Amino acid sequence: QVQLVESGGGLVQAGGSLRLSCVASGRTFSSNVMGWFRQAPGKEREFVAAINRNSGVTYYSDSVKGRFTISRDNTKSTVYLQMNSLKPEDTAVYYCAARSTSGISYSRSGLYNYWGQGTQVTVSS
Repeated sequence: QVQLVESGGGLVQAGGSLRLSCVASGRTFSSNVMGWFRQAPGKEREFVAAINRNSGVTYYSDSVKGRFTISRDNTKSTVYLQMNSLKPEDTAVYYCAARSTSGISYSRSGLYNYWGQGTQVTVSS
């Protein structure tokens, strides 16, 4: 089992920045790929970004590319999501997710085995 705990959400004005953190514990070797997803009220959960913890290769949705950066610190079993130039449409609950398999679609939520409890990000206009 892998436990994931997110932090760093909050309220920010449009154009501002936030950094989310996700700390993994337990069988962390089962978390070769870690990703961030988000879900706004009344909408489906959507992919934001993912990172291969071994290679460092990153993947982004088109809606956040150029504004968000995913990174990892394997010594701390932590993955970060730096969010810049935030927009009101970025408002959502952000979830950290992990899975052991790599090399296949990183944006499919169903392929992730472990999920955090979520952290709220609210961007005011």
